[in-house]
Amino acid sequence: MRTASPARGTGDYEAATGRIAGLPVRRHHVLLVAWTVLWFLMVEPSGGVSWHYLRQGEQLLFDQQPGGGLSLYAHHPELQIGPVSLAAARLFAPFPDHVGQVLAEATMSALGLLMLVVVGRTAAWYYLGTGTNHRRLQQRLLVAGLAFIPMWVEVSVRFAHLDDVLALFFTTLAAYALSRGRATAVGVYLALAVDSKPWALSFVPLILALPRPQWRRAVLWLGALVAVAWLPFYLGTSGSFAAARFTIPNQAASSLRWLGVSDPATPWWDRPAQAALGLGLGTAAVLRGRWPAVVLVGANARILFDPSVYTYYTASILLGTLLWDAVGQKRLVPWWSWIALAALYGGTLVIPSDSACGLVRLAFVVVSTAYVLLRPAKRPRGRRGGRRGRAPDGGRAGAEPGRRRAGAGRVPAGSRG
Repeated sequence: MRTASPARGTGDYEAATGRIAGLPVRRHHVLLVAWTVLWFLMVEPSGGVSWHYLRQGEQLLFDQQPGGGLSLYAHHPELQIGPVSLAAARLFAPFPDHVGQVLAEATMSALGLLMLVVVGRTAAWYYLGTGTNHRRLQQRLLVAGLAFIPMWVEVSVRFAHLDDVLALFFTTLAAYALSRGRATAVGVYLALAVDSKPWALSFVPLILALPRPQWRRAVLWLGALVAVAWLPFYLGTSGSFAAARFTIPNQAASSLRWLGVSDPATPWWDRPAQAALGLGLGTAAVLRGRWPAVVLVGANARILFDPSVYTYYTASILLGTLLWDAVGQKRLVPWWSWIALAALYGGTLVIPSDSACGLVRLAFVVVSTAYVLLRPAKRPRGRRGGRRGRAPDGGRAGAEPGRRRAGAGRVPAGSRG
């Protein structure tokens, strides 16, 4: 009987896992690192636009300055930054201002790369037991990641919004925990996302994708950690509620203008409607068996109702399309990531009319939401489900996301993500 040589066996393993010979890394990871470094170097000289808000907030919170401490949000409602983000910003306080800023930007850029790895592993666990070709999955992640990185550098380097970065990072970890069926971790990570930036509340419907008996545990962890982070500011100072009423200009390129809202600043109903729509669309996605779409439709709700049109908002959309392209469907080409990049970022560069930009934003929200919620699902080979709605590729949403049929389509050792 013929036996394979060790060299050939090693080559087959490396081909199956995408690893580079002799190194514990994969080819698509190396390309994504190089792509991130390139964008970091291009953007960093003009970066850190909003970093001063993080510095101001952490100093007010921790240095016992007048108007700070637990009365921070009462006296500075413009600091729409969660306490977890302010605590994280404190880590860079010992460094000189510019050094701390660059270190923060580099750290946030690295978190974007880590998120790509986590999304890859989420997809690998989600499709475990379905005969998925993991080399194709890595190629899909690479192509989607090439679209994701420019927008991630926008939020992490150009604007240095640590709060948005952490909200999206913890949401990515929650999606991974969901794929593994870990209810406690899902609740903890979603709580940390909300504690980093309140608009992450739109991603809470991910909990509903867990098996029903695990909902209570995830919700208790979520509620407890959100209360621990936020209640001290509101119980001690009633004026902290002013932060929820903080308004920003209603820009001409916003989707709100196309919805007929001509108020010069944020309408009183806008933030509650934004949260309600995000929660409603996310719940609908789970009921349709398409929990990988929760982040996309939640982010869509944000840009639909937000009066402003900052480019860093698009990073949340790109995370949503990344999860959908990698986990929610099995097409080799991740079209939605590139459509989002072209429409929401490219459009701001080439479309001279603010009104036309607003129409493009509105069209993307409507079309992408309708696509992920209404598109007919396909049943893959080897997928088994539970009792509730269909999963995005034809399985069942009621089954534990991390549990798949034993023996089918095994992933080669070390090839997850």
